[in-house]
Amino acid sequence: MSKSTISVYELMRSIPDNETARQYLEMRLWPNGPVCPECKSGERITKRKRVGFYRCNACAHDFTVRTGTIFERSKVDLNKWIYAMYLLVTARKGISSMQLAKEIGITQKSAWFVLHRLREACAGKLEKLQGIVEVDTAYFGGLERNKHEHKKRHDGRGPSGKTPVLGMRQRGGRAIAVPVEQIDGKAVRRIIRKNVESHSTLNTDEGKEFQNLDDLSFFNREAVCHRAGEYARGEVTTNSIESVWAVMKRGLHGVYHKASPKHLGRYVNEFTFRLNEGNVKVHTLERLDSFIDAIVGKRLTYERLTA
Repeated sequence: MSKSTISVYELMRSIPDNETARQYLEMRLWPNGPVCPECKSGERITKRKRVGFYRCNACAHDFTVRTGTIFERSKVDLNKWIYAMYLLVTARKGISSMQLAKEIGITQKSAWFVLHRLREACAGKLEKLQGIVEVDTAYFGGLERNKHEHKKRHDGRGPSGKTPVLGMRQRGGRAIAVPVEQIDGKAVRRIIRKNVESHSTLNTDEGKEFQNLDDLSFFNREAVCHRAGEYARGEVTTNSIESVWAVMKRGLHGVYHKASPKHLGRYVNEFTFRLNEGNVKVHTLERLDSFIDAIVGKRLTYERLTA
């Protein structure tokens, strides 16, 4: 067994039921004791009669470790949630709701909701990328020729009918990807300024959506010309961000088969989170802990998901 991972057997033996999962989550989220999710106070907290329930006497709020997290109001046992997290962290191309339903013994509908709650927790960190940042675009969606006639757009070839995604990856570091309604110079400039530190070096291809970046005095842009067969010129390349697209497309096509524009952002967050936290040199339990740290304040209701 690798020293950087834990097997499914070992995970389920250490967290076999809902109660041990509750204790594990409480130790991770409340290392110094229970904290009220309403007033954020850790003082004047008392236990209720039911195991795992607490009362904040400062604001009279009753809560559990589920309150204010992606687990809130879920009837799925916490040990099943942790196993689903483990699968999402370790499965390089993701796991389908049909497969998850079989793995943890719930309906496909519930598994679909569980996975989208987990993807909600995968939203990227706020730190900006810096140094050498590779920038590229990709398009996700079905091919026009494979659609029913009444669904075809008849507005051209290539990316017609697909959703564009702008991706940025720091050389040797994190990746950020953002679905947009339309890729143009204005959208690209706005997203890059929001996610990349000033005075960073941007590596792009010759796409026209990147031409206006030359006007930004606080970025240095270097480009490779794919049309001329150039994919690397010294340190100038977009191979790293393109490897993100390779994994993402294989997962979306091979595992999920389809991601609607409405939900694509969460799928993109899932893949970038897994790539960012998926260094095999980092122990699986540490990667799982980073996921648990991200679940607070990320509640997603079924009504909002399907609205």
